[in-house]
Amino acid sequence: MRGVVLDSGSREPIVSAVVSEKAEKTNLFFTDADGRFSIPCSGNGQVRLQISYIGYRSCEILAKVSEPVTIPLQKETPELKEVVVIQSNHTTSFHTLTRIDLDLKPVKNTQELLRVVPGLFVAQHAGGGKAEQIFLRGFDCDHGTDIAVSVDGMPVNMVSHAHGQGYADAHFIIPETIRNIDYGTGPYYADKGNLNTAGYVAFDTYQQIPESKLQLESGSFHTFRFLTLLDLLKKQKDKENAYIAAEYNGTNGPTLFPQHFSRYNLFGKYNRSFSENTRLSASISGFSSTWDASGQIPERAVNEGLIDRFGSIDPSEGGHTERYNANLLLSHRFSNNSLWENRAYVSRYLFSLYSDFTFFLNDPVNGDEIHQAEQRNLYGFQSQLSHRYYFNKGSLNSIYGIGIRYDATYNSELSHVVKRQFLNAVRLGDIHESNAFAYLQQQYAIGPWLFDAGLRWDYLQAAYFDKLATLQQPAQASAIFSPKLKIQYTVNKNQQWYVKLGKGFHSNDARVVVANKGQEILPAAYGADLGIILKPDQKWLLNIAVWYLYLQQEFVYVGDDGNVEPSGRTVRKGIDLIARYQLNRHWFAHLNLNVAKPRSLDASKGQDYIPLAPAFSSTGGLFYKTSAGWNGSISYRYLANRPANEDNSVVAKSYLVADAAINYTRSRYEVGVSVENLFNTKWNEAQFATTSRLANEPNPVTDLNFTPGTPFAIRLKLAVSF
Repeated sequence: MRGVVLDSGSREPIVSAVVSEKAEKTNLFFTDADGRFSIPCSGNGQVRLQISYIGYRSCEILAKVSEPVTIPLQKETPELKEVVVIQSNHTTSFHTLTRIDLDLKPVKNTQELLRVVPGLFVAQHAGGGKAEQIFLRGFDCDHGTDIAVSVDGMPVNMVSHAHGQGYADAHFIIPETIRNIDYGTGPYYADKGNLNTAGYVAFDTYQQIPESKLQLESGSFHTFRFLTLLDLLKKQKDKENAYIAAEYNGTNGPTLFPQHFSRYNLFGKYNRSFSENTRLSASISGFSSTWDASGQIPERAVNEGLIDRFGSIDPSEGGHTERYNANLLLSHRFSNNSLWENRAYVSRYLFSLYSDFTFFLNDPVNGDEIHQAEQRNLYGFQSQLSHRYYFNKGSLNSIYGIGIRYDATYNSELSHVVKRQFLNAVRLGDIHESNAFAYLQQQYAIGPWLFDAGLRWDYLQAAYFDKLATLQQPAQASAIFSPKLKIQYTVNKNQQWYVKLGKGFHSNDARVVVANKGQEILPAAYGADLGIILKPDQKWLLNIAVWYLYLQQEFVYVGDDGNVEPSGRTVRKGIDLIARYQLNRHWFAHLNLNVAKPRSLDASKGQDYIPLAPAFSSTGGLFYKTSAGWNGSISYRYLANRPANEDNSVVAKSYLVADAAINYTRSRYEVGVSVENLFNTKWNEAQFATTSRLANEPNPVTDLNFTPGTPFAIRLKLAVSF
């Protein structure tokens, strides 16, 4: 029996809807990324199907086995009773969980998009212009060193970036275009390669937007946002559709020196079904942003009264960045339950950043301000074939994939500057880096068991042309195999146990690889998870996991030389808890708890702390949701004290920040108020242990440097749909 499940209003495919034949209550199946399903049926004539998905009204239909069926679902207030724990070898992860969170608390920026992932923290420390600093599973991932981020299958991370390995600037995403967020923790996923050690985050944009929209927001610190979503082909949604989205963001921020932050975003997507089985999806996007930044400031300067905590030592920091993308997907479904997907993408990327971490440590006359810049062309292609086999007592889903990614970076620069004026070049060169890969995955389901085995092969080649050297080093290359295994046992629709084992890797910076003649190109990561998913009753959903992760080589970003620094073997152990509870039809409660013990294995006890690695964090909130009328939320995020250096003599301070929002929603308009830092907490957002020297200091000092967290801020919103 084949069919597709759609949103009745927008005709958008519904991902991960549960479909079952009523006569076979134990066999439950997911819809895929196109809302399609294919299930074996017990009869040859008519069957009665049951379809459900959280946030939609469940339905039951009578259909002919021989004829594909289209099933529209109508939206309603989310109910956790619609979530069931199922045994399925469909390639899906936590779509349902993040869909609940997105539905209950719509996001307004990329920081909040990332925060939808349970256990993930972000910190911004350059006036909103730089990629966020990311924390996950006991990792300070810096800007993306240990977490793989993608949008519609196109990588966000930039390898061998001028500001750090894996730099993941997701600011080209317009939040209202995101329909699903898939994520996974650990290195257990065959289709995820470089940088997938702590985990991955995969954003998926709407094929069709629910409605056209104009939205205005205005708030504290001269903050302004304008958004427009336009449905271009309203009358042809099932066969052909297209939409565009445009966004402007501007703010001066809470700092004494205005940030003059300005960002423009544009996104367009076109979908065409050439037949029942062949589909084309094409999208283009681009963004451009400029900003000034007050930078991180030494704690001693504030304590001594030299500057205000919202002041600056060097207010000439800031930057400019642009990215333009084209992404193409062509897919075809064969009559034998096979799906062939081909994706190609290209990006043009420009980056320029002025920073000052140490002030007058190295140059007591001009200061230590640096300029990091690059221009990059990114090309990629991936092809994947999946085939599902059905047996009397089980099923096998086979997945095969190949692909290549090529980064051509020009004029990757590190320069010494004063107030953005060039003094001398420290590094300058061109980087060419390619990554070819192949993977296979076999998912065999029988009874309550699921056995999921995968193997991935990656080949990386790095070349660096140093424009400041006369003698050039040859290109270096290496390959790595990464096996994966997941075993899952579903006790019933309310309880499921699983164990995951896997190997992953993060590549080193190409400049380091070439200089070291190919040593430690691809240090591996080895992980293990033991977890349980529970539904104690219809109102609860729990996920508890105990995990372990070992890295052959930890990478630490060193700001002054623009590279990552290998710092030895590390191990992390921890426990994650995800809890969702529905108090009644309209009230929901969320809780995420994350405990980790990160340690370096190549250092003596007491000197083995991993700087900035989080040991305990928690997020949660209370949400009120109706289909029309009043909606609201109050949420918190807590990050505990953590070592800022190897001996824990400098401590990055804990913080607890609460946000709130209330909206009044009708079919054609919405008005709302959101409050950031509801209780006006004094907190530090980004924190580092830094050795620096101020203009009046005779000797360097190592202490805590930080960027101040946003104080109480309010924002008003008006949205009109048509």
